[in-house]
Amino acid sequence: MNVLLWILQVLLAVYFLFTGVVHFVLPPGLPDQMGWMYELSPTLHYISGAAEILGGLGLILPGITRIKTWLTPLAAAGLMVVMILAAFWHLPRGESLNIGMNLVMVLLTGFVAYARWKVKPL
Repeated sequence: MNVLLWILQVLLAVYFLFTGVVHFVLPPGLPDQMGWMYELSPTLHYISGAAEILGGLGLILPGITRIKTWLTPLAAAGLMVVMILAAFWHLPRGESLNIGMNLVMVLLTGFVAYARWKVKPL
């Protein structure tokens, strides 16, 4: 279980760190699935980008450093909230693929949050 959780944490951290950075640099020519990023306000870019970067770091740094390991399930729970809010942002736009991806991320981060809190804490 510990190995599975670490694999999930690293994969989720890479995903959230990447998407968090994209919020700040917003390169031209993003794929159609990420075209919605051009329509976000600068404030939402900063808030969601910072939340994703900090959450991604929170998934791995406490476990690696063994400092305040209780932050890992909180980071995963925070990322769940970010993904739920993102799904609600995509809903009126009819972006079902993005909503599906958000819900998959909610399930994965929820699993990490629960497992690192109750099943196999760091």
